[in-house]
Amino acid sequence: MFQPLSLFIGLRYVRSRGRKFFISFITLVSLLGVGLGVAALIVVLSVMNGFEGELRARLLALSSHARVFVPAESGATSVDWTELATKVRAVPGVVGAAPVIELEALAVHTPEMVPIRLRGIDPLREADVTDVHKSIIAGRLSDLTPGADRVILGVGVAQLLSVGVGDSVTLLVPAVSASGAPEPKLREFTVTGLLEAGLQDHDSVLAIASLSDVASVVPHDGRAIGLQVQFTNALDAPRLAPLVAQVLPAGVELRDWTVEHANYFRAIRIEKTMMAIILMLIVAVAAFNLVAMLVMVVTDKRTDIAILRTLGTSPRRVMGVFLTQGLVIGWFGVGMGVLLGVLLARNAGAVSAWLERIFRFQFFNSDVYYITRIPSILDWSHVAWVAGIALTLTALATVYPAVRASRVPPAEALRYE
Repeated sequence: MFQPLSLFIGLRYVRSRGRKFFISFITLVSLLGVGLGVAALIVVLSVMNGFEGELRARLLALSSHARVFVPAESGATSVDWTELATKVRAVPGVVGAAPVIELEALAVHTPEMVPIRLRGIDPLREADVTDVHKSIIAGRLSDLTPGADRVILGVGVAQLLSVGVGDSVTLLVPAVSASGAPEPKLREFTVTGLLEAGLQDHDSVLAIASLSDVASVVPHDGRAIGLQVQFTNALDAPRLAPLVAQVLPAGVELRDWTVEHANYFRAIRIEKTMMAIILMLIVAVAAFNLVAMLVMVVTDKRTDIAILRTLGTSPRRVMGVFLTQGLVIGWFGVGMGVLLGVLLARNAGAVSAWLERIFRFQFFNSDVYYITRIPSILDWSHVAWVAGIALTLTALATVYPAVRASRVPPAEALRYE
């Protein structure tokens, strides 16, 4: 005889059509509920991973992997940035280090005045520390020649000032003289290009000019000067940042991009966690359906249970029969959901494009959103986590009906048969 007995009978119950249509329907609903819940959770997490990756790429397009600077409370004002950049480049894992000046200023184009973040860069070194040179600037970094007084504005700044390429803007930098009196510095620049990164924090405030041109309006304390640092891999920044910090002099600090932009990614993590909890409730509801289905099966099979008990089958084996049935149904649903979820997550862009063609609508209108496609990054650790939680829920759902089956009294069940 096929052994073990519990597995044999449990599989027979799964394959048999049965006489109760309602029980079969609940079984199908439970299976589909588990599968769809798992698939939805995998797809949503993958899409959120895609948006996180898109955000990270856009942030790093105009930002370095780490920034070396002199904090306001530090007394270090005489730092040899050229020598320090050479030391930083020698650290393992660092592929670029370049001087940068970043300060708050006002852009003026009568009658408009807009607060901006003015960044002075070395165009020859900028390509080593950011991706700014690739595609997001409608203009060339080579135009930012020292002494030419040229500036690249974010599209938001340009719109607020009503300026375009070739127009002039006046940059005003608040400063304080050695005697403590206000001493604002003015400099007129020509707009040589526009940048559109797709992030409000860049497009609406950022202005980029040559390092030497910005240095001419830097306040005397020099704390606006620093270094941009590029690592081999942006994701290694938290691990490599302490190595760079070891070569920095006293009073100089380093902050990597995960700290600089922590609020963005903290918000994404919170949203991802909440979505995971909400969608996991779908699997939990399906698990409750599984409990209801198995309880009805136990009621329907009371005679079979009584016969098995009369023939000497132990309560533990009876419990195993219904554990087998519930686990096979639940885990088959989980497996189906994982396959469907992985398939959809790996083809989210194509599926969304197909839906847009069929139903004649757009998920992300290009007139409103910078991202016009649905990005998706499948993380297998998330797939394993979702599958594990779903398998655990479905396994727990089988316990109560199986225990109830093991406690069916044979004499009571056979009394009216």
